[in-house]
Amino acid sequence: MFWLAQIRIISLQLTYLANTNYISIMKKSGHADLPLHGGKVPRWLAERMSTMGGAILEAIILEFGKSEVLRRISDPGWFQSLGCVLGMDWHSSGITTSVLGALKSSMNPKANELGLYFCGGRGRHSKKTPNELTDIALKTGLNGADLVRSSKLTAKIDNNTIQDGYQIYLHSFIVSDEGEWSVVQQGMNTENGYARRYHWHSNSFKEFLDQPHTDIVGKNEGPIINLTDKRAKITRDSILDISREKPVHLLREISQMRLPAHHDVRQKDVDLKRLGAVLALAQETPFANFESFLLTKGLGPRTLQSLTLVSEVIYGTPSRFQDPARFSFAHGGKDGHPFPVPTKVYDNSINVLKKSIEKAKIGHYDKMRAFKNLHTAAKRIEENFTPKGNLDDLIEKERNESYKYGGRTVNGFARPPIEKKQLSLF
Repeated sequence: MFWLAQIRIISLQLTYLANTNYISIMKKSGHADLPLHGGKVPRWLAERMSTMGGAILEAIILEFGKSEVLRRISDPGWFQSLGCVLGMDWHSSGITTSVLGALKSSMNPKANELGLYFCGGRGRHSKKTPNELTDIALKTGLNGADLVRSSKLTAKIDNNTIQDGYQIYLHSFIVSDEGEWSVVQQGMNTENGYARRYHWHSNSFKEFLDQPHTDIVGKNEGPIINLTDKRAKITRDSILDISREKPVHLLREISQMRLPAHHDVRQKDVDLKRLGAVLALAQETPFANFESFLLTKGLGPRTLQSLTLVSEVIYGTPSRFQDPARFSFAHGGKDGHPFPVPTKVYDNSINVLKKSIEKAKIGHYDKMRAFKNLHTAAKRIEENFTPKGNLDDLIEKERNESYKYGGRTVNGFARPPIEKKQLSLF
């Protein structure tokens, strides 16, 4: 029969797509694989994440505009780095839910002022996305039907058209009052214990089914379906023909980069030259023109270290986010990796950033420029910086001193290290 012949053709085409080593540079904004981690973000951290996350996005809007926020959210490396700066464990699947929840709670109350709206979320919250988008359309004059269609299409494509073993359970749609949008969604694979996060940006593609993805990188792990690949057009057309006669069960394809399964931060996960430059900057603060900034209350070396990494998240280019684990050295992680969250430092970082933003709003840009220069200075130091020592030693130092900075994890506050007593034979 005709459809049997067509199935054979489709099988050959999908086998080719599955076995090729070709890596497409496509036009979605990529995805990342993350080990599945359970647990809940404690309230003391969630509130700080919301405040700091909102301030970072507001700073980006102030400096670069709403479009830049949407572009960055669509970058998996930047999103992961943001999560680390906010105190989430550096490669946990929980980064997605927690960061998006924090941003939604901090940004939506200011949405009419900033022109950026966060919709959807995990589970039942994702089902509210169409109604939320419709309400936004009524406020802004945007085409609500188009926004709802885009929301549903991105979910369908990542869940159905790309059948890679991950079932979508989180869908977040971020839209500006000008109609530009980004989507972040996450799927779960219960067989391999990983979650996969997918990122979209409306300005980065023309057709939903014409290679909307980018940065699909990693070793081939076997056949899956990827019907968005340009080579699958004949397959898509054939499936339409077949669907009119009889359902067809398809195969599987794509390769993808994974973050490692280990939970702790290891030396191979961090660019020591970049991290070392940040630490050197924090200790030296060699800026004659930073007087007013450096005199900010609470701005000691440890807070400056955190603010430098926050500055990178705001001003850094995409190449700066290839080692997201480095950003864990801003505010640690809730599970103690690489060290407990230094709540006093976190609060000082929030205060400095918020004051810089408020002053910039009324025309006093000095502190905002100084804040930006932290990123510039770190890059300059990095050029001639040679890493010394061991990452494990640095982590041990941070953990030993954590109690000084209000170090805290889900298990409680950090305590001073137990001194090793010397045994005497006399």
